[in-house]
Amino acid sequence: MNGRLTATRTAALATTAGASLVGGWLFLRFTGLGGLTLIDLLRTGLVVITGFWLVWGAYPVQLGLLDRSERTGDQPIRRPRGKTVVLVPIYNEDPIATFSRIAAMNLSLIDLGMEERFHFVVLSDTQNLEIASREALWFARLMREPRSTGRIFYRRRSKNIGRKAGNIEDFIAQSGAAYDYALVLDADSLMEGEAMVRLATRLDEDTQLGLLQTVPRIIGARTVFGRVMQFAAGYLSPIYAAGAAKLQGNEGPYWGHNAIVRLSAFAGSCGLPKLSGRPPFGGHILSHDYVEAALLSRSGWKVQVDLSITGTYEEGPENLIEYAKRDRRWCQGNLQHSRLLAAPRLKFWSRLTFLQGIMAYLASPLWLVLLAASIIAASFPNMPPVLSFVGATDQGIWALSLAVVTVLVLPKILILLAGAVTGRNKRFGGTLRAGTSLLAEIVFSTCLAPVMLLLQSWAVVQVLLGLDGGWPATRRDNDQVSMKDAFAGTWWITCIGIIVLTITLVWAPATLVWVLPAMLPAIAAPALISWSSRGFSHAWLFLSEAEAAPSPIVLSQRAIAADWHPKTGLSTPLDAGVPARVLA
Repeated sequence: MNGRLTATRTAALATTAGASLVGGWLFLRFTGLGGLTLIDLLRTGLVVITGFWLVWGAYPVQLGLLDRSERTGDQPIRRPRGKTVVLVPIYNEDPIATFSRIAAMNLSLIDLGMEERFHFVVLSDTQNLEIASREALWFARLMREPRSTGRIFYRRRSKNIGRKAGNIEDFIAQSGAAYDYALVLDADSLMEGEAMVRLATRLDEDTQLGLLQTVPRIIGARTVFGRVMQFAAGYLSPIYAAGAAKLQGNEGPYWGHNAIVRLSAFAGSCGLPKLSGRPPFGGHILSHDYVEAALLSRSGWKVQVDLSITGTYEEGPENLIEYAKRDRRWCQGNLQHSRLLAAPRLKFWSRLTFLQGIMAYLASPLWLVLLAASIIAASFPNMPPVLSFVGATDQGIWALSLAVVTVLVLPKILILLAGAVTGRNKRFGGTLRAGTSLLAEIVFSTCLAPVMLLLQSWAVVQVLLGLDGGWPATRRDNDQVSMKDAFAGTWWITCIGIIVLTITLVWAPATLVWVLPAMLPAIAAPALISWSSRGFSHAWLFLSEAEAAPSPIVLSQRAIAADWHPKTGLSTPLDAGVPARVLA
């Protein structure tokens, strides 16, 4: 690790720790009036712990705003020396959507004259026999696309042992030796042929590069929730990712898709253990991507993220219910990483990444404990103090609250201001348009934050109780959530909001100003979820870069899907005799 990276990481950790300690001191100045009780000390400790991870999550923005990495789009592309297999793992997905994406990517490579360096392999773990039969049907349709035979393959496992990671591992063991690199996609991934070629040539150029991760843009959002997420991912996430990349160096992330791996490195380093015991903490590793990145780093391979490679896309959840289902799986996977924190020979940054992922979910119940402790402290003001604190003042809590709001909001404002100076905002409709969308995003995310906090806290409780959430299939076409369904899924959040608000009014009215902003959205959770799942076609608000200038690959995929869809009709009926290259 070079000295500059060490200094950057040290400064980041020291600044974050210092800020969290200052937050604890400000809280002590408020709670110390009349002496410190045991519950006051508990609350102060929670402020320091949760504050550390709050500041740590915002820190990369300042580094990202200083990033001056050049896009690779202006550089000529060249033919890759290595041969790449594009892996598309699927699990009970819509085959028309999935295979039309493959067709579009294949055509993009053909247009570049690079198709012979890339093969596609669909790795199906579909367990629903009806969907499996449709997969075979639409794969036959895919094989009728230009130059598909001999380059696009399909395989379905009858038992999805190890899920996605196990499916990829099986393929590498059986067929991986035929390729130099593997470009791993998800069923909803889409990538320009040029981006695929640039990824492969990057691995050609750097023989120590084991994995290169892109930062995909979210596309195709149709609902209020989806479009807010799409805008935030396109406008804010690249800056966060650029800053995080400066901290990660060659020990970067792997998000499991839209990334390319060197197969010799992956096969030699990333065999995943089956953890002892039962799920959720035992069994197959759910969040395998972070573990695979750590194993590659442990073996000496570079793991990097490259924001300069554009033309890489994915889709996102269209409502909070679907988002929460995915988040529940991530919660279990991240908490499972606690079993790996002490694994031998892992690098410090890999362990910190595991810890950060764990705290991303543990922070939610810790915030709830802090809220509950504050209500208890206000309800029983005469608890005996155990320590005195000189300089206590009731102004400390206001300074701390302002600091929390600053940490949450200021990074977004800085991104907006920087975009106005650099001209980046033009790609999002201009500063006025981007600023209005950002303000709406802040309001929306603030309203949903208490709901997400309770959902994540319940997910943590479920994992700690030993309840396995499994790997539910994603409903990518499930947009609208009725009020009835929203209430059925979140009635307990509404009840918690009502109960906490009632207790506060009766026993601790002085804390109402702090409790009300959190509990009102909780009470309104079903209405928020149902409303935000409605279609949103307002072209002015939440404009993303991908919408302002649609990528050719996106337009191509939509045209192919429209041509394939049964409602639009097919030019000729599907022929069961079409030659389909199916792997056994």
